Amino acid sequence: MRLRLVATDLDGTLLRDDRTVSPRTRAALDAARAAGVHVVPVTARQPLGVRPLAAAAGFDGWAVCSNGSLGVHLATGDLLFEEPIAVEAQQRLVAALAEQVPGLLHVSVRDGGEGFVAQEGYADLATFDDHKRDPSTISSHELAEVLAEPSLKLVVRHPELGVAELLEVARALGHDDVALTRSGAPFLEVMAAGVSKAWGVARLCERLGIDAADVVAFGDAPNDVEMLAWAGLGVAVANAVPEAIEVADEVTASNEDDGVAVVLERLLAT
Repeated sequence: MRLRLVATDLDGTLLRDDRTVSPRTRAALDAARAAGVHVVPVTARQPLGVRPLAAAAGFDGWAVCSNGSLGVHLATGDLLFEEPIAVEAQQRLVAALAEQVPGLLHVSVRDGGEGFVAQEGYADLATFDDHKRDPSTISSHELAEVLAEPSLKLVVRHPELGVAELLEVARALGHDDVALTRSGAPFLEVMAAGVSKAWGVARLCERLGIDAADVVAFGDAPNDVEMLAWAGLGVAVANAVPEAIEVADEVTASNEDDGVAVVLERLLAT
């Protein structure tokens, strides 16, 4: 392949389990950039959660955040795109879910990924790793306020019910005006219909004049599946979920064993 863009998930893929970037992985990313290849983090995180990694990973260009609904330049802050869920769509989904699963709590991520409007009681369930935010700084709002504006991503969480079960309930509702996924975090993630990491990377590639065939994508989680299937070369790390491995073109070493670097070193040597 003619490698022109690297689209990589972060948690569980590029990052080690301690959320750091290994020296080997950093060297491979630098080599790709030196060869003129765009290196793009593609993540469920918001810009707030990507910025602390910028120095360690050398991220200073475009990032695709919020599971594909937000494209932003990390150095300039320029916004390439944002695709929020319509207010009516998220209100309908939340109302329908409440009938099936009482006790759900919600967060609306909005305002370019900087806004984080959480329902009363949500902060009590959250840890720093959930959203890369100190739970003590998470504000508290009535549900009506959470749902009053469009969301780049709507977080849906239950104190006890697992995410896989919650996703199954949500999909059974058949709402085709939202997209549903999970990333390994303890909550359901809802975007606008049609939005995925693949959708976001495709938007960026259109801007840059890059074909999907010239993209290598790396991932490990259910929210990476569409991107792995879309890219010219979709690579799942060894620790990936079965759904990601099934659609990937190849499987590399785990995130702990520099799986991303292993593939980039090979591609850059050809």
